[in-house]
Formats: sequence, C-alpha cells, structure tokens
Amino acid sequence: MLEMEALFRWVHVAAGVVWIGHLYFFNFVNSVFAPTMDGETKKKVVPQLMPRALYWFRWGAAWTWVTGVLLLLMVFYHGAVALEGNRSWGGFAFLMIAVTFLAPMLYDVVAGSVKDNRVLAAVALVATAILILLYQAAGFSYRGYSIHIGALFGTTMAMNVWMRIWPAQKRIITATRDGQAPNPADPALAGTRSKHNTYMSVPLLWMMLNQHTIMFAGSWVGLVGVIAVGWGLTYFLYQKAAKVPGF
Repeated sequence: MLEMEALFRWVHVAAGVVWIGHLYFFNFVNSVFAPTMDGETKKKVVPQLMPRALYWFRWGAAWTWVTGVLLLLMVFYHGAVALEGNRSWGGFAFLMIAVTFLAPMLYDVVAGSVKDNRVLAAVALVATAILILLYQAAGFSYRGYSIHIGALFGTTMAMNVWMRIWPAQKRIITATRDGQAPNPADPALAGTRSKHNTYMSVPLLWMMLNQHTIMFAGSWVGLVGVIAVGWGLTYFLYQKAAKVPGF
C-alpha cells in the first residue's frame, strides 16, 4: 500500500507540473504573444504549436486528477485522516464528499451566466467559506476539509480543461488553419475558463502543501484568507506578464 501511495504521489506531482506549467505558459506568455502575430503567422504557428501544447496540457490534467482521487481514497479515506479524531462516517460526511465532486457542475452554470469575474470571485469566496463550515459540521478534520476544497478546485479545473477549453480550442485551431476567423464565443470561453483555472491553481497548491504544515489548523478564516491572497497574487502575475517585453 505504501509503495502504491508513493508511486501515485510521484505521478501526481509530475503530471501536475506538466499541467500547471502549460497553464501558466498559456496565461502568462502565450496570451501576451499571440496578439502580436498577423493572420498569416497565426495560420502557420497555431496549427503546429497549439495541438502539441494542448496535448500535454489536457493529459497532464487528466493524470493529475486521477492520481489525486486515488491518493484521496488511500490517504484520507482508507488512512482514516479525513475526519476529526475517532469520528465515524455518517450521512452528512458522505453528503459533503458528494458535494465536493458535484459542485463543479454548479460552478459551470454560474460561470456561464456571471460575466464579471470580480462578482464571480466574490460569490466563490463566500461559497467556499460556507463549504468549509459545512465540512467542519460534518466532522472533517482541518486536513480533511482543506484537501477536499483542493479536490473541488482540482475537479473544477480538470472539467474546464476537458469540457470547455479543449473543445473550444479545437474549433479555434481548425478555423485558424483554414484561414477563417474563429467564432468569437470560442476564444472568449477558452480564455475565461483558462483564467479561472489559473486563479484556482494558486490556492490549490496551498491546499496540497499545507497537508504537511497544518498552518491555520482549525481556522476556516485563515484558509479563506489564503485563497483570497492567492487570487491577489495571481492578479499581480497577470499585470506583470503584460509588461514583460520581447526583443
């Protein structure tokens, strides 16, 4: 069991590096570079670059998510560290696990209707605070509810990759290859969901690493604060990316 856990951790981290590395390339590098290309350059570059980059991007996401769920099962459920103390599993706790993996569907609906990302961020922060309180009420330990918030973010991000970003990008690449203008809805959708993933990725990394530090243990306010700070840091990175010059 320990050998399998170590193997899954290794694959999880390696796949996560591939996934998040490409995510940051798209958002902090390519998003600034792509508008500098003219139509003919895009026609040559996009069909060659993007399918290759998106291959590693989406499969990195898939393997990160799969191994993450396996680790959740092995470490937190089988290892009995998801709940506080010696509490046994009850219906409320099982309900919160279901919420963890179903909430991304609600996000998809809300994100499709709320166009102002600042409003969406405020709604998401309040919703996350409520979820943390519900996890606590269901008996989850600090490590337990922290990793489940991470799992919720990670599931949302993987869903965005496979259900929203990749289908839209396929249509964009095809149109560009054929010398046509993409449907404006596709770049808007792919760009928005990619940006959402970038914002979620920074606090998600905290949820993973904080399993080994237990900082803010027992403090839902501290955890919500970390998410807000992570989003602020991501905003700063976007501002910095726009100012990085080329030669």
